[in-house]
Amino acid sequence: MTGLPKLSIADAIGHNDAADPIPFGRWILQQAERGGLIGQLAAAAKTDRAFPKDGDPTDVRKRLNLQGADPDMHEALDDAELDWKSY
Repeated sequence: MTGLPKLSIADAIGHNDAADPIPFGRWILQQAERGGLIGQLAAAAKTDRAFPKDGDPTDVRKRLNLQGADPDMHEALDDAELDWKSY
């Protein structure tokens, strides 16, 4: 035994499931080319200078409320949150 720490294959190639996930706000911004309501939400977020880029779903929801977003955008946010959690 050499006394070196044991590494898993994932650690050796740089894949670690414990890595910090991308913030929800940034994930939303990456969806701008996506179709449907999530894509529309992302496109609107890209034009909003005060959009919480590093925010969580609650921060984004607060921003939508502050902007008076229509119910479709709130529905898109709910769907986006589910997609992001599975990402």
